[in-house]
Amino acid sequence: KFNNIGGFGSISNIPSNIKRPKIVACTDGVGTKVEIANLINKYDTIGIDLVAMCVNDLICQGAEPLFFLDYYATGKLDLTTGKEIVSGISSACISSGCALIGGETAEMPGVYQNGDFDLAGFAVGAVERGNSLPKTITEGDCLLALPSSGIHSNGFSLVRKVLEKSELTWHDTAPFCNNRLGDIFLRPTRLYVREILTLLKHNLIKGVAHITGGGLTENIPRILNDNLGGIIDKSSWSINDEFKWLQSVGNIHEDEMFKTFNCGIGMVIVVEQKMVNETLTILNDKKLEAFQIGEITNSGRLIYNGKLV
Repeated sequence: KFNNIGGFGSISNIPSNIKRPKIVACTDGVGTKVEIANLINKYDTIGIDLVAMCVNDLICQGAEPLFFLDYYATGKLDLTTGKEIVSGISSACISSGCALIGGETAEMPGVYQNGDFDLAGFAVGAVERGNSLPKTITEGDCLLALPSSGIHSNGFSLVRKVLEKSELTWHDTAPFCNNRLGDIFLRPTRLYVREILTLLKHNLIKGVAHITGGGLTENIPRILNDNLGGIIDKSSWSINDEFKWLQSVGNIHEDEMFKTFNCGIGMVIVVEQKMVNETLTILNDKKLEAFQIGEITNSGRLIYNGKLV
């Protein structure tokens, strides 16, 4: 599939099953979540976040991930830390069915200090011409949700402010469970590639929204025409304990919660009403949780009904 690994670049073939390919590319980073990894000296999950933030965006276009490259910058390379990070990147690439073909490790003393580092990466994929997402979405289509594994990789500047207000540290046991706060908030971003590709093969999906920065409020409209909106039933799922804690301790308004965090939902899928049962059956057969949270309207805006639980 790839040649010249270790050279100045890598050469890729388009999969033979894609006859008229269109290339899709996405890039992202992990943001200030890396600070938590540094503070509790835990680096085995942060690489998973990096890959997930890219390939989860990629799949929203209907593209099959082909390869991934990373950029790791630090003041002075620590081999143990570097190996843990790259191990996470590698495992996430394998889980997503794409190849890790290389990257760049940069030592930048004076720019990064005291073990500071940053991560960025990009993924490239391909989709058959005419099969890219979103397709034509219309009033009455349903919004299905795939749960998140937690906070994923967005909103950590606010998370850190809430922690400061709580007077706890990342090493302390969480008030809402028996795990360390740092471990809870370092849970890696969930990878959604395989389940979305499965649904695409069954021609069930009209649109996919990755719930990252901007939350449900800003990411769902990204796949809708200006005249479309949606109604979301807040009582259709239970919000994770860490989000409840953040909202309570930080005194964060519910509107801000939905604009900053994923609030327990990592992906939203748009399907026709008549395809809802088939879609849920396919996901449930693979032991993947999914549920309906709302529907598309012609209101031109996103409306939340019900009570968050």
